[in-house]
Amino acid sequence: MLPWLATGARALIGLVLVVAGALKLPDPAAAERAVRAYRLLPEGLVAPAAFGLPVIEVAVGLALLAGVFVRTAAIAAAVLLAVYIAAIASVWARGLSIDCGCFGNGGQVAAGRTSYPAEVARDVGLLLVTLALVRWPRSRLALGGRDESLVEREVSRVH
Repeated sequence: MLPWLATGARALIGLVLVVAGALKLPDPAAAERAVRAYRLLPEGLVAPAAFGLPVIEVAVGLALLAGVFVRTAAIAAAVLLAVYIAAIASVWARGLSIDCGCFGNGGQVAAGRTSYPAEVARDVGLLLVTLALVRWPRSRLALGGRDESLVEREVSRVH
């Protein structure tokens, strides 16, 4: 039964990442506006982050959907989600009013139009699913086969 749960986890996280990244890619100006609104990065890193994050989201999501490098992709997804949770919590704690830009758009919004608790809860839930996938990466319908790569097997054996 566990491999089918892992398959569902792969599909869920992969789909969320592909959709989130794909919605940002066609509008680089909106992605920059969203990243800038967080006020966390120096101006020189805003454009590279705004372009790079959606590309990484799509790549990691596709790897999960295809079932290749599952543990590695799940670790990357967990890092992304942890960064997103920290960024949203930071904005919330600083009293900024922004749309997270998680699925496109983003930027400043009117006071009271934020949904930080729901965004953090959603991302924490996705992070928990992702961490389970890191622990149990073997799944069905994976192009990577039933076994992980030799390196991942050795790492698992050592731990």
